[in-house]
Amino acid sequence: MATYIVGDIQGCFDELQALLKQVNFNSQVDQLWLAGDLVARGPKSLETLRFVKSLGNSAKCILGNHDLHLLAVHLGYFNAKPKDQTLPILQATDRQELIDWLRQQPLMAEHEEFVMCHAGIAPSWDLATARQSSLEITTILQSDDWSWLIKNMYANQPVQWDANLQGIERYRFIINAFTRMRFCDQQGQLEMECKLPPTKVDNSSLVPWFKVSKRISLNKTVIFGHWAALMGCHDQKANVIGLDTGCVWGEHLSMLRWEDKQMFTQVSLQ
Repeated sequence: MATYIVGDIQGCFDELQALLKQVNFNSQVDQLWLAGDLVARGPKSLETLRFVKSLGNSAKCILGNHDLHLLAVHLGYFNAKPKDQTLPILQATDRQELIDWLRQQPLMAEHEEFVMCHAGIAPSWDLATARQSSLEITTILQSDDWSWLIKNMYANQPVQWDANLQGIERYRFIINAFTRMRFCDQQGQLEMECKLPPTKVDNSSLVPWFKVSKRISLNKTVIFGHWAALMGCHDQKANVIGLDTGCVWGEHLSMLRWEDKQMFTQVSLQ
């Protein structure tokens, strides 16, 4: 049995299949962990959703910002953007089944030795807080009132975690940390606008979330995607591994085999 972890697919279904063929993935014995953003921008988001769903318990998937946005488009809060290439999902006969499956997925998945999320773990969270925060959002998404959360999640505030936050402000921070975060200041406040590589940021007060000096250690490796500008990241000191290597932007798709830490890549076929 092997555990494979793949970065942002974003509808790059053919590249995913090529990677799985490269490692002789066997869904009967192996597990595939997916770091969010299954959909958007690439040409085959519908095929990707159907495939991952078909893997059943052999796949562990978490939600990324593009996956959450698909839920918002499905609910009619936004129109589908041509560049997102998600219209085939919205026109599919199994649309409702796929959407219902997608909203069952958490914001964080946990292995004995690592945790996986899309963007990262808020620097001020310990592992118990991260678990609880993910569970809070999952509980709402799986409920009959999930549309309320999707409608109201779009905002960059608040930027600082406080255990006493309540209601939509609490939920927004949790969603932003797990699915949109890149930079923070040294106090751990989220900076939601900058998408540059760290080497090109002029503001010396901003650092990648995993380099905040007061960041609480989780005593597990954090595996994430989302930040294509990093072109992958393995920071042993911070105990993080970034897997988004910009396949949808013409670069490559990356997949890690956890047991021996071997990395596999597939160049973009677009």
